[in-house]
Amino acid sequence: MAVQLDGGGKEDLKTQFVTREGTYKLMTLSEYSRPNRVGYTNSQGSASVRVSFVTLPDPTDPTGLGDRMCFNFGKELYVYVYRGVKKAVDLNKPVDKKLYKGTNPTCHNFNQTTATADSAPLLVGFSTGQIQLIDPIKKELSKLYNEDRLIDKSKVTCIKWVPGSNNLFLVSHSSGQLYLYNEELLCGTTAPHYQSFKSGDGYAIYTCKTKSTRNPLYRWVIGAEGCCINEFAFSPCGSNLAVVSQDGFLRVFQYNTMELVGSARSYFGGFLCVCWSPDGRYVVVGGEDDLVTIWSFHEKRVVARGQGHHSWVSVVAFDPYTTSYGDHDPDFSGSDDETLPHNNHNHYHEKANRLSTTSQGGIHSNRNSCGSELRVSGGTCYRLGSVSQDTQLCLWDITEDVLRQPMCAKQRPSAAGSSTLPTSGTVNSGNGSTTNHHLNNSKHNNLNNINCKENASGNNDSSNNSMSTNTAVSTVNSLTQRLAGLGFGERKGDNHKRNFSLTMRGANKKVSSVMDDPMRLIGTAWCPRFDECPVLEPLVCKKLAHERLTELVFREDCFVTACQDGYVYTWARPGHMVGPLTISSTLHRPHHHSNPYTNINSLRSNDL
Repeated sequence: MAVQLDGGGKEDLKTQFVTREGTYKLMTLSEYSRPNRVGYTNSQGSASVRVSFVTLPDPTDPTGLGDRMCFNFGKELYVYVYRGVKKAVDLNKPVDKKLYKGTNPTCHNFNQTTATADSAPLLVGFSTGQIQLIDPIKKELSKLYNEDRLIDKSKVTCIKWVPGSNNLFLVSHSSGQLYLYNEELLCGTTAPHYQSFKSGDGYAIYTCKTKSTRNPLYRWVIGAEGCCINEFAFSPCGSNLAVVSQDGFLRVFQYNTMELVGSARSYFGGFLCVCWSPDGRYVVVGGEDDLVTIWSFHEKRVVARGQGHHSWVSVVAFDPYTTSYGDHDPDFSGSDDETLPHNNHNHYHEKANRLSTTSQGGIHSNRNSCGSELRVSGGTCYRLGSVSQDTQLCLWDITEDVLRQPMCAKQRPSAAGSSTLPTSGTVNSGNGSTTNHHLNNSKHNNLNNINCKENASGNNDSSNNSMSTNTAVSTVNSLTQRLAGLGFGERKGDNHKRNFSLTMRGANKKVSSVMDDPMRLIGTAWCPRFDECPVLEPLVCKKLAHERLTELVFREDCFVTACQDGYVYTWARPGHMVGPLTISSTLHRPHHHSNPYTNINSLRSNDL
């Protein structure tokens, strides 16, 4: 449940805010939602509202209405013509609308590669594990995959077309499995039998044992068996795949060779979202530790954290249109040559290489879009956005001088490194400048007294963030709450309740030695302590909704947010406002009324 911030009343919502580039304003006439806005009294248990975009190539259209937008709410799926900052189309006239029975759409993705003026293939994943391929423009296209749930019975958590491919798509499930499908192939009539293809630290890959090729082509088992994969993202060049799981791990793979090239660990709890920087140098993740964590692809380590949210971070996304690029440092660009000589396609030595994948890493993946490159003298300054269950949007300006600081590791028997930590850390103030910020080392030094190899068994307290006196509370829960106190000691009066979903809870399968005892990674490059890497502050932190925010997409003339009550909002960039602005000081949200649907245990073709 979303947390009410200090001073944040029910009507205390922002309709505009100022950054270094100007004023962003909410375009109230550009709002999208369900047509009648009546139906569900409680959307908390529904799947998160997600938004997908596709741009249809139609040079003959002078109005520029080539964009289509899809969003899900409850059991419904809507596709509209999207007009950006212009007045929204008639909500009673969607391009397509679907109402499902017995299941909820959970995620979706357009294929930008094959989109034409009269076709836009759309993949939809469901809470009961099925996958549907439709075309909201042609209408006649409708294919079902995993229809009988023989491949996987768990919820589809993320679905994406493979960059540059006409027919391959990747699907993740809450069971901890990733599957590669070919939309032209059928699924078998019996449960698939698998044979091992490749395995590594914390993952294994299988292929189907069949006489004829069928779906799925590959099955990836990542982390502990049954540990939910929350999201994955392809790099802008399409060569690498970042995966985040409920076990608190980020894993980055070279997609074609299926090799693990790097990992990171959350401060505590699971990682929920992931995105790549437009140049492919950094991976950013957010999760249940309320932090934004920045991981360097070249250095293979966590280089910074952002602290500004008061609840779980649900979406992270770079804004390529306000990210400014300085002159390349050849030493930095080539720092990875010795460690990964075969991955030279990940080095962005030329301007054309950096942004040459706009259509695939960009519009196709929504949150990794690449626009016109802004080059300035000096270092690169990335603009990052994040939204959270605390109903707030945070914008971060992250300068490369902060990201390239060496890791400061204390002298500890369990830590990787023997240098002495300075008494003050460098903190980015959020406006691109850095200041010296004296950290309260006493609260962090207590971490030395914690045995990081305590037993990871037992159940976690899911209802309270404070220390429990109940002796039934597990050792790991106690350890985690002590860590939480170290990282968030300044939050007084915060009544946020966390559900600690720590590594391998309830899992039966051991995958690697690191997974057996992940808490030992604290203090290493995988998970530096709070005083061992820069802690960033947001440039902007604004409350935008009453319900938890579930989507953030940056576009050339605006950015788009969505919240759990089914509203999709457009925020115009400075200089892109059109027509009279009818922005009220507060937002009115209509009350939802009950409109129950009949439950059906399985998804059938005639229901779609």
